[in-house]
Amino acid sequence: MGVDGRLRAVVSLAQAMASAQAPRDSWRAAAQGACEALGGSFGALSVWERDLGRLRVLVNAGERVAGEEEFPEDEAYPVHRFPEIAEFLHERWAGGGGPNAWVEIAEGAAAGSPGYSHQRVAALRRRGRGCCVVAPIILHGRAWGELYVARRTGEPLFGRDDADFATVIASVVASGIAQTERLEEVRRLAFTDPLTGLANRRAVDMRLDEAVGRYRADGSVTSLVVCDLNGLKKVNDTHGHAVGDRLLERFASVLSLCAAKLPGAVAARLGGDEFCLLAVGPSADEVVAVAGELCVRAAELELGEGVACGVASTGDAIGEVRSARRLFRLADAAQYRAKAARAGGPVVAGRDDAVLRLADAPPPTPSRRRFRDAP
Repeated sequence: MGVDGRLRAVVSLAQAMASAQAPRDSWRAAAQGACEALGGSFGALSVWERDLGRLRVLVNAGERVAGEEEFPEDEAYPVHRFPEIAEFLHERWAGGGGPNAWVEIAEGAAAGSPGYSHQRVAALRRRGRGCCVVAPIILHGRAWGELYVARRTGEPLFGRDDADFATVIASVVASGIAQTERLEEVRRLAFTDPLTGLANRRAVDMRLDEAVGRYRADGSVTSLVVCDLNGLKKVNDTHGHAVGDRLLERFASVLSLCAAKLPGAVAARLGGDEFCLLAVGPSADEVVAVAGELCVRAAELELGEGVACGVASTGDAIGEVRSARRLFRLADAAQYRAKAARAGGPVVAGRDDAVLRLADAPPPTPSRRRFRDAP
C-alpha cells in the first residue's frame, strides 16, 4: 500500500471510530480498520487490566479460528506471559520513550536471541498465521492496551515499515478510544443521579417508553413501582441536609438491593424524595412481593419514616395502557393513596379500585410529580 493508500486508511479508521455509537462499535472499528490498513487477515484489540494483571481481549475481527469470538466474554492472558507489556514497554513509557510497534514471525526470530519464541509465536503457529504486528496503545500518558494484526501463513511478512505504520494507527485508535470514553462519561452523567448513583428521571423516561412499546408489541409484563420517602423534610429540618442526603443514599441502596431480585429491573431517583423501580418481564405478583420487601426494609432505616409505595403493572387489571404516561399516572396514584393511608405496604393499581378513580380524575392543580409533560 502506497503513501496515499495508507493516508486514506488512517482517515477511514478515524471516521469509523468517530461515528461509533457504543464502545463495542468503537472497538470493532479499531480492529477492522487496523486490519485493513495493514493488509492483515485478523485483528484484535486488548486492554491491560492492571488490577487483575492481565490482557483482556475486547474484540476479534477478520478471519477468526475455532475458539475466537468476536466479542469474547473471558479471553484474557496473564501479563507475565507477555513480559514486554508489564516490563519492557512500561519501562520505556515510564522513562519517556515513545511507544513502538514490533513484529513477530511464526518461523524464526523477529526479536530477541536466535530461536526466540514465546506465547505469541506459539499462538501464531497454532492458528495458522505467519506473522503479526503488535502496537501498544497509550491513553492519557499510560499504557492502555495493545492492537494486534496478523497475516496468514504464506503471505508476505510484516516489516519495519509496517511496524512504524502500526504505531501511527495505534495513536489514531487511542484518540478514538478517548473520544468514546468521553462520550460514555457524558451519557453516564446525563442518565445518572449524582447523589445516589441510581438512574435518573431522564433515564427512566426513556426506559419506560421502550418498555411500554415492548408491552404493546408482544405483551411483555411491564411494572412500575413509585416510592415517596417519608420524613425527609423532617430529617433535613432537624438534622441538616447532609444527614438527609445520607438517608437518601441509604434508601437508594435498599432500592437497588430489592431491584436486583427482579432480573433487568431499573432503580431510579426521580428527584427530591421520589424514587421508582421499573421491571419488564417479571409477573405482577413478583413485583408486588419485592415492593413489599422494600417497604419493610425502608421502615427499618434509622431516622426515616418508611416509604409510601405504589405499584402499577400491565399484569393486573388496570385497563388499556397506551402510553408510558398512563402507567406512571397509575403508579403515582397508587403511591399517593399509600401515603394518604399511611400504608405499611404497597398499594397496587387494579387491586384497589380507588386508585383507578384517582388516576382518571383530572388534577386540581399542576402536579409536582408530573413525569412526562409531552403527550
